[in-house]
Amino acid sequence: MINRMNRFIQVLALALLSLGFWSCTPKGTTIEGTIKGAENLQVFVDEVAIGRASTVLSKADINGSGKYSINFPEGLKPGIYNLRVGAKRINLIMTGAEKVVTVNGDLNTFQDYAVEIDGSKESKMLADCAKRIMERSMSANDVGTFVDTTKSPLVGAFLAYLSLGNAGPYLGTQRRAIEKLQQTDPNSDVAAAYNEYLTVIEAQYQAEQSNQVVQIGKPAPDIDLPDPSGKRLKLSDLKGKVVLLDFWASWCGPCRGENPNVVAVYNKYKDKGFTIFSVSLDGFDDRRAQGATPAQISEARQRGKEAWIQAIKADNLTWPYHVSDLKHWGAAPAAMYGVQGIPRAFMINKEGLIVATEVRGAANIEAELLKHL
Repeated sequence: MINRMNRFIQVLALALLSLGFWSCTPKGTTIEGTIKGAENLQVFVDEVAIGRASTVLSKADINGSGKYSINFPEGLKPGIYNLRVGAKRINLIMTGAEKVVTVNGDLNTFQDYAVEIDGSKESKMLADCAKRIMERSMSANDVGTFVDTTKSPLVGAFLAYLSLGNAGPYLGTQRRAIEKLQQTDPNSDVAAAYNEYLTVIEAQYQAEQSNQVVQIGKPAPDIDLPDPSGKRLKLSDLKGKVVLLDFWASWCGPCRGENPNVVAVYNKYKDKGFTIFSVSLDGFDDRRAQGATPAQISEARQRGKEAWIQAIKADNLTWPYHVSDLKHWGAAPAAMYGVQGIPRAFMINKEGLIVATEVRGAANIEAELLKHL
């Protein structure tokens, strides 16, 4: 009898212990972790709406050890969120199934997505991609590939929005991202907001294109400038070939990052009727002279020329058509083509007509080129 009573007491104790354990487990979704350097500050969670202001959902104190915990008893609906300390933030992607999401990091590198994430596969996926973009190891073309192949359209859509912004040549990538998201979740609030945002961006881009100095279907204005050796080269002499007219400069980081894409396409199609006519914006702009002597201007232009030549060699830009008037943003071709930012590339067909006013990335250059070879 005593043994049976002891057995009953043991079972009851285990049941009560189990009940106590479950009653201590937070309901809904909890975001917690440690952020070094953020001791005694506050951490916020915001709901993100594409193209609109974020909404603060909750906040919590970070203790003296950098630890924090924010609980949402009703859980978090599928969507995009900020985890924010002051002005430094990262984005999290929630599917609605998360229970405990752990985010650890250092406040000094927090906005660079140098964080460890557990409990949310989608958030970790986004952080990994965002970090690669910041490190320039993930290009716009890579983002397009990710959008087309990812099993998480929500991550793909937000990554496209985050990385491509209002870049005209990549609006198609963002449109594909929205379509994939709508196919997965026709009632997606994120897709609806994203579609509204992108519709505005597309209209703005079309308006900009209609005001361009050069337009699709019109003859490419001729360029006649010296190459590094002083020999004059004319764009019009390349009729009969498909030409990528590329505006760049040695001092332009994005240009140097784009050069490998241009080189890859050139090497693949240089023997098939394709070439590149590069216009450098190196040198010195007379409009910035402000009392500089002719000798000083000449010296500045010579430095620009040397940097231009070195960049051609360093980036393996092996095509023969490199020209510049060494006038920096005062370059005549830049004004002629309405170039206000670089890199900027135009595609010209065999008849010398403009067929694309902005092409970037190896895949996009190649796709446009193949239409006209």
